[in-house]
Amino acid sequence: MPDLSRKRRLLVLAICCSALFIVGLDSTIVNVALPSISRELHAPVSSLQWTIDAYTLVLASLLLFSGSTADRIGRRRTFQTGLAVFSIGSLACSLAPGTGWLIGFRMLQAVGGSMLNPVAMSIITNTFTDKRERAQAIGIWGAVFGLSMALGPVAGGALVDSVGWRGIFWVNIPIGIAAIVLCAAFVPESRAPKARRPDPVGQVLLIVLLASLTYAIIEGPASGWGSPLIIGLFTVAVVGLAGFLYYELRRDEPLLNPRFFRSAPFSGATATAVTAMAALGGFLFLNTLYLQDVRGYRPLTAGLYLLPMALVLAVCATLSGRIVANRGTRIPMVLSGIFIIAAGLLMTRLTATTSLGYLFLAYVIFGAGNGFVNAAITNSAVSGMPRDQAGVAAGCASASRQIGQSLGVAVMGSVLNGNLRGGLSTGFVAASRPGWWIVAVCGVVGLILAVVTTGAWAQRTAARTASLLSPADERSPVSVP
Repeated sequence: MPDLSRKRRLLVLAICCSALFIVGLDSTIVNVALPSISRELHAPVSSLQWTIDAYTLVLASLLLFSGSTADRIGRRRTFQTGLAVFSIGSLACSLAPGTGWLIGFRMLQAVGGSMLNPVAMSIITNTFTDKRERAQAIGIWGAVFGLSMALGPVAGGALVDSVGWRGIFWVNIPIGIAAIVLCAAFVPESRAPKARRPDPVGQVLLIVLLASLTYAIIEGPASGWGSPLIIGLFTVAVVGLAGFLYYELRRDEPLLNPRFFRSAPFSGATATAVTAMAALGGFLFLNTLYLQDVRGYRPLTAGLYLLPMALVLAVCATLSGRIVANRGTRIPMVLSGIFIIAAGLLMTRLTATTSLGYLFLAYVIFGAGNGFVNAAITNSAVSGMPRDQAGVAAGCASASRQIGQSLGVAVMGSVLNGNLRGGLSTGFVAASRPGWWIVAVCGVVGLILAVVTTGAWAQRTAARTASLLSPADERSPVSVP
C-alpha cells in the first residue's frame, strides 16, 4: 500500500468505520423489533432467536475465509463486494413475507457482512504503520463498533414506531452505497505479499461446528436435552471441532492456524470476545423482551431506556482506545470484567416494577463494561503478530465476537424458554433470572482472562508465537502497546 498523507489515512479510517457501523448496528438493531416481528409473522421465541443468530452465525463462519480471500484477490475489491451484498441482503430482509424468508435473507446479509470487518481491519493495519497511530485508529474503530451495537436498539425503536419493523433494514442501504463510491475514490487496493491458498475443508468443518452447536442450544428446550437429535448435534459439534483442529494443524496454510493460540494475548482476546459479546447479546435479547412484553413499552420507549447504555458505551470505548495507546490493554479489560459482573448481579434483582433509577444504573454499568473491552480485544489479538498475519488475527477476533453474540442469544433464549411458565408478561422475571447470573459469570471469566493474559509472561508467549509463524527474514510484527 502506498504512503498516504495523514488526511487521506483518516479518510480511509472513516470509510472503513462506516462499514463497521452498519454491520455492528445490524447485529443489535433487530433486537428491539423482535416483538413486532413476532406479532406480524407469528414467530415463536425460537424463531426470534434464529432471526438474530442466523446473521451472527454465518458472519462468524465466513469471517476468516473472507479475510484470506481479500488478502489474495484484493482488499478493496472484497470490501466493495461485501458492501454490495450486504445492501442487497438488507433490501431483501425488508421485503420478507415470513420468518423463513427473513432468516434466509439475514444469512445473505451476513455473507456480505463477513467481507467487511476483517478486511477493513486489514486495510487499517496496513494504512497506519506507526504503532501509536495504529493503536489510536483501532481505538476509534472499537468506539465505532461499540457505539453502533449500542445505538441499534434506539435506532430500531424509532424506526419500528415510525415506519414498522421493515424500516430497520432500510438504513443500511444508503450508507452501503455511499461507502462503495467513497471506497472506489479514496481507498487504494492492497494484497498480502504472499496470499494464502483457499481452505474449503477447514471452512466446511468450521460451519458444521458452529451450526450444530447453535442449533442444539436453541432447539434443546423444545426437543428435550436428552433427545437423540440434540445429543446427535452436540456430538457433531465435538467431532467438527476435533476434525478442524486435526486438519488445520497438518495444513501449510490453514484457514485458522491453531498455533495462534500459543500466544496468550491472542487466546485471551478471543476468549474475552466470546464472553463479553455473549453477555451483550444475551443482555439485549432479554431486555428487549422485558421492556416490551413485561413493562408494555412501545419500541421507541424501550430503545430510549437503553440509550444511557449506548452513550456510556461510546464514551468508554473512546476512553479505552486512549488507555490502550498509552498504558496497554490490562486496565480496560479488568474494568470491563468488573462492570459486567456488577451489571449482571444488579439484574438478578429485576422485578416487573423495578424503578427507572435502578434500571438506569444497571444499563450504565453494563455499557461501561462493554465499552472498555472492544479496543483491547482487537489490540491484543494483533499484538506481536507478523504483519501479513494481522488480518487473520483480527478476523479471528471479529469471528469470536460474533460467535459470542450467537451463543449469548442461544443460551439466554434457551434458559428463558426452559424456565418459562405461562406467557412472557407473567413468567419472564423468574424465567430470566438464571440468564442474569450467566451475564455475571461472563464478567468473572473476562476479569480472570484480563489478569492472566496481559502481563509480561503473556507478551513473551506472543513473541515466541510470532517467531513460529514467520521466518526471521520476513518477520515484521504488528507492535501495539
